[in-house]
Amino acid sequence: MFNFHYRLERNAMGLVLAIVVVASIGGLIEIAPLFTIDETVEDAPDMRVYTPLELAGRNIYIREGCYACHSQMIRTLRDEVERYGPYSLAVESKYDHPMLWGSKRTGPDIARLGGKYSNEWHVAHLYNPRDLVPESKMPAYRWLMRNSLKIGDLGEHLAAMRAVGVPYTDEMIANATADAYGQANPDSTQAAGVTARYGEATNVSLFDGKPETLTEMDAIVAYLQILGRLTDVAHKTEQASVE
Repeated sequence: MFNFHYRLERNAMGLVLAIVVVASIGGLIEIAPLFTIDETVEDAPDMRVYTPLELAGRNIYIREGCYACHSQMIRTLRDEVERYGPYSLAVESKYDHPMLWGSKRTGPDIARLGGKYSNEWHVAHLYNPRDLVPESKMPAYRWLMRNSLKIGDLGEHLAAMRAVGVPYTDEMIANATADAYGQANPDSTQAAGVTARYGEATNVSLFDGKPETLTEMDAIVAYLQILGRLTDVAHKTEQASVE
């Protein structure tokens, strides 16, 4: 067997062909499950897309490297489910480009963070984590409160997401800037348009506590508050398995 390997290494064409064969076998094993993707990915009729403000917050989350310390995928292990909630389902990430499942947890998994804490808690935590969690290693993100959110190009962001399969409508794209402002200003005339386009359950709130300006803090808190709440299918699946 070893002599065959040595002979193969001395034969350039034979070695190339062997590499191609082995790589093809590995590739086939990885690709084959995709042919049954329609049967393996759960159906979620109530799944909704990110609003422009939430999408902007997700972009800031990526920009600041938050995914390097927080995963967004709860495994099926018992201790994970008991700590974080129902395990993650594939359908919950169908509109995530790129996906942020992650594997490193310097901080806790946040796949089901939405609604767990108040807006005020998130603002205080991002401004100085140690005010709420003294042992936290997370850096402070005070500039999010100072930085005005860039919203003029949000329509282009939604159009780019539609190009990769996210079902944004022409109306959503055309009103992206107004909807971003309206979601963070419940008393504004634009707020009604957000719920009309994205559903009554959309979280329209004064995220950073300051109605006079739209900040990056508004966006990232809006994003954190929707994590695990784009669909309720995981909780329904868990309930069905218990019954």
